[in-house]
Amino acid sequence: MACAAVLTAGLLRGSVCSQAALSRATPGVLRHLTLTSIMKSKRKTDHLERTANAVRQEVVSTAKVCGVANESPSVKRLRLLVADQDFSFKAGQWVDFFIPGVSVVGGFSICSSPGLLEQERVIELAVKYTNHPPALWIHNQCALDSEVAVRVGGEFFFDPQPADASRNLVLIAGGVGINPLLSILRHSADLHRERADKGRGYEIGTIKLFYSAKNTSELLFKKNILDLVNEFPKKIACSLHVTKQTTQISAELKPYITEGRITEKEIRDHISRETLFYICGPPPMTDFFSRQLENSHVPKEHICFEKWW
Repeated sequence: MACAAVLTAGLLRGSVCSQAALSRATPGVLRHLTLTSIMKSKRKTDHLERTANAVRQEVVSTAKVCGVANESPSVKRLRLLVADQDFSFKAGQWVDFFIPGVSVVGGFSICSSPGLLEQERVIELAVKYTNHPPALWIHNQCALDSEVAVRVGGEFFFDPQPADASRNLVLIAGGVGINPLLSILRHSADLHRERADKGRGYEIGTIKLFYSAKNTSELLFKKNILDLVNEFPKKIACSLHVTKQTTQISAELKPYITEGRITEKEIRDHISRETLFYICGPPPMTDFFSRQLENSHVPKEHICFEKWW
């Protein structure tokens, strides 16, 4: 069972890319991604600086955009084909995102499951519009067949082994902080399917997702989440929160929606010795819930959090 309490990193990050690692990727894609160009950025909020000490894989892999869609008015969803068989990730991890011709390195959490990569060699990202150069490129220039390069990193993940003790999961997401938690949710569903189909593998406990956004149009992956809730009603549940809703909520969503922020009491009601808590969202949110859980005597090793910036 791997679970780390993480103070660094976010969903928009950067990292120094070693020349040795870069040499493993296709020269045509990475010709602009020299160490010199990557180090041009000096902004304190850059992924490069924020995750300088984070654990990373050695492999830098080329990837081709095979799908682009609007997930919300402010978020683009990308599907990337990664043919490199050495490329792998754990549910919850992120990628360094190298764009030819863009000197700043992006960092975006993977929102798909490791199973999708195994089956189709595809990963998915969801990127919010900002003035950060990698996000601008994704929203304004990225197109089908665009080529980039990616490298996996991060210590925020859920990767249970078959013999590990069964655990319940509580996933707490704010805004685009849903990305790594959706990966964990999808992976948990895959583990449950494998257990049900083959009678072996890791036995997942119950999973409760708390997810807050400004309004229902900014609740990402609503259909994907509700499909999993309906597929596994005894295993997966969700509570979707909106803080500034101004339009009528659809009949399909209404049973799952609460107007207002996620509360301490809602989370406290799920505390048990068998439960792991994963939190991802704006720093004030992650700080608040991790502190409240510690004050409620949840062991630190059962509280896993990551901040997006």
